[in-house]
Amino acid sequence: MSATEVAPVVKRLSQERIGRYADAVGDHNPIHVDEAFARATPFGGTIAHGMLVLASISEMMAAAFGEAWLTGGKLRVRFRAPARPGDTITASAQPQPARKGDTLSYAVECRNQQGELLISGTAEVPAGG
Repeated sequence: MSATEVAPVVKRLSQERIGRYADAVGDHNPIHVDEAFARATPFGGTIAHGMLVLASISEMMAAAFGEAWLTGGKLRVRFRAPARPGDTITASAQPQPARKGDTLSYAVECRNQQGELLISGTAEVPAGG
């Protein structure tokens, strides 16, 4: 089965968005929400939750595959670098040879506006879903 074209997802991160995510998931680690604290860390400022950034990859796959992604999609990723308030992040996917005939496979990644790799990995979705 041939791979489906997957449209990229682009999002701008703000401290407000990061704060709303912290409230939604109950993760108020100061590295995400306390600028004064975060400035004193090796990061030099607040960073987005990794799962907030990863959600853009899942959103992209859900837009392309709908129910098939939501019920049978799989992600394997590595977090490579932090995303920061003010970043514009882009999630993208490139078709890969399928490991199994009933599965579509994609190389997925998320980069910031400078092209820095934030997340990389693979996504698999049942074919024909």
